[in-house]
Amino acid sequence: MRPYPYTRRYYDRGKWRIDFRHKGKTIQLKGEMGTAEFQQSYDAAKALTAERLAAVATTPAERRLEAPKAGTLRWLIVEYFKSATFRTRLDVNTQAERRRLLEDCLCERSTNDKTKAGYDFRFADYAIADLGEKHIRVLRDRKQHVPNAANNRLKALRGLFKWAKETNQIATNPCNGVPKLQVETDGHRPWTEAEREQYKARHPVGTMARMAYELFYGTGQRRGDVRDFGPHNIVKGKLVFRQEKNQKRKPVDLELPITSDLQKALASTPGMGKVKFLVNEHGQPFASKVSFGNWFKHRDMGASASELCAIFGWRSLRSAEIYVRAANQKKLASQAMARANHIHL
Repeated sequence: MRPYPYTRRYYDRGKWRIDFRHKGKTIQLKGEMGTAEFQQSYDAAKALTAERLAAVATTPAERRLEAPKAGTLRWLIVEYFKSATFRTRLDVNTQAERRRLLEDCLCERSTNDKTKAGYDFRFADYAIADLGEKHIRVLRDRKQHVPNAANNRLKALRGLFKWAKETNQIATNPCNGVPKLQVETDGHRPWTEAEREQYKARHPVGTMARMAYELFYGTGQRRGDVRDFGPHNIVKGKLVFRQEKNQKRKPVDLELPITSDLQKALASTPGMGKVKFLVNEHGQPFASKVSFGNWFKHRDMGASASELCAIFGWRSLRSAEIYVRAANQKKLASQAMARANHIHL
């Protein structure tokens, strides 16, 4: 048995890290294994996770999650998790994320309903017939300090209640009329050419870090897809694959040319995996996209919005245009200044 159950050690952004992962909860630990600092961090993570699981698994009357009272929100969520809609239409990663989000909703304490005064009442115990738009807004706004988290929670609730309406569990969807919170963002900042050259100088061809860079930069794909790329994806000199996102609902199949820089990395990296190109320090495929996904943000390829859609498999120009606007800001500013001063570029 491992000395520290539920831990995972991995290399990320130039240093070794250790996570405590149990029942969908991930907590980054401090210190090195065997030190007093690590033991204290590990014990605190175990206690926090146990408290969270107890809150989800029991009500004040100590009823278990596996046997909820029919007609409650807890009961509805358990039924949803068992449904074909949840199990077959959502990919594994989406299922795990949606479980976490909905279980967190169950743990939330109730609003100040007079009928619940003086009682440790959680959303898990609400009768679904009593849930309305105001309750969904409360659950959304409990995360308003992190708008993206609030919107992710709302999205999970929408999926739950859409299924409930389709299966006649409820008459009216309480999520109707509850909008997402506005998030002010122009997307992730693309790396500058100088930053890319700095990274390549530090991680030459032949290293796993450089392999990851070339896969990201040469394909423009999400971290989940890049993590899964392997020899089986190379067909007649092209990279052929189905994108991980939405593959059960609206699959996107792509066939991309292999750039010369990516080809050099593929031919020059010792220890490259036989199943997947990217492997950890033990020669095994990465168990999670988290361990290397934050290495990269966006790639500045000088491509048009339409070209980016073709390369990245995006269905609309919106994401591409946000990216292009950020990537081309400096060039556009220079052109505008040149015209203003009658300078020919």
